[in-house]
Amino acid sequence: MSLEIKYINNFSRLSPTKTGGYMSYVYYNPNPLKLSVGDCTIRAISRALNYSWKRTYLSLVIQGFQMYDMPSANRVWGEFLKTKGFKKYQLPDTCPDCYTIRDFCYDFPVGIYIVGTGEHVVCVINGNYYDSWDSGNEIPIYYFQRR
Repeated sequence: MSLEIKYINNFSRLSPTKTGGYMSYVYYNPNPLKLSVGDCTIRAISRALNYSWKRTYLSLVIQGFQMYDMPSANRVWGEFLKTKGFKKYQLPDTCPDCYTIRDFCYDFPVGIYIVGTGEHVVCVINGNYYDSWDSGNEIPIYYFQRR
């Protein structure tokens, strides 16, 4: 099994980070059928934990079963992340329409994060955001940081 990770070779999408490195959008879609709708949580967690799509999906199904809830429920995958050493944080609501995932990457250039927008979830690792589409303009409202 090979995971498809493509770095975008468009330097206009590269932006400097606070640490002097560069952050960018990185194409990532481990879905075995390359589907890209409805499984953003699976994709993001699989990248953050370096799990396969199938292992991530089954892990969340088990977590959901234990909690009597659906694997896609925020409380289910949030609890799963906590068992993997992640801690949840809210982002300040000082500029709800102007702080983007790209901005988050600039502000958090080191570490592993799962970033949520309310309707989408993306993985950020060391200032790069991994997704099956360029979600850099989405507005994050919370994040999980791996400790």
